[in-house]
Amino acid sequence: MSAGSGAPFGARLQAAMRERGALCAGIDPHRALVESWGLTYDVAGLERFALTCVEAFAGRVAAVKPQSAFFEVFGSRGIAVLERVLTELREAGTLTILDAKRGDIGSTMTAYAHAYLADDAVAPPDALTLSPYLGYESLRPAIDLATRTGRGLFVLALTSNPEGAQVQHARRDGEAVAASIVRGAAGDNAPARARGELGSVGLVVGATVGTAVADLGLDLVAAATPVLAPGFGTQGGTVASLGTTFGAARGQVLAASSREVLSAGPEPSRLAAQALRIAESLPV
Repeated sequence: MSAGSGAPFGARLQAAMRERGALCAGIDPHRALVESWGLTYDVAGLERFALTCVEAFAGRVAAVKPQSAFFEVFGSRGIAVLERVLTELREAGTLTILDAKRGDIGSTMTAYAHAYLADDAVAPPDALTLSPYLGYESLRPAIDLATRTGRGLFVLALTSNPEGAQVQHARRDGEAVAASIVRGAAGDNAPARARGELGSVGLVVGATVGTAVADLGLDLVAAATPVLAPGFGTQGGTVASLGTTFGAARGQVLAASSREVLSAGPEPSRLAAQALRIAESLPV
């Protein structure tokens, strides 16, 4: 079910997770991985890599997450490949989350919002990752536009990189910065929660943050937020650790895996089998 079909992103994601499992398969065509598939690290290799992923994942997983930076490195030709990936996945009925981590203020944030979330954008994804560290309300143009167009957002809240804790764990008036981001999402998701649905303002919380969700008092259940959890698989996240990390919010978690899935390439059938195996281990 694509954006514009009437259902908001949170409801569409929840349905996709129930049908296909809670895996978000990444498309991360960095040099080492592209070359490990026996491809040249150029636009032709990028296109072959990315479209193989589309063939393998479309219709089989809840969502697919292309990492924009690995396409941007090739300039306009790389962006054209990314637009084709997003378009083909949408036509196949598979949700897309563009990992671009945009964040700015005022008219610039508005321009980012229209570039990715407007109905007349060139190849809009179903959802976009955003950075809120200019203040949660700096994201308001994207939040409001996504609400109008039925698209979603995943806002960085609690990441697993060591440097992230310096900002995200810091407290003001007794509240962790990460908790303030969750509180902002909770406010925007309140109408969805009243309907018994997940909201369309999701959060990014690393699959390997350990007990930080509980330690910082992040009430993800009350926020009715989808949670994108990168780091599942090769980077250390396991089915068991997802339960420990997210507790009662486990059913809201979309586990993101790139390396573990993509290591099965370059044959589409092997990629698809690996994605299905992982997805089956992640029931909602």
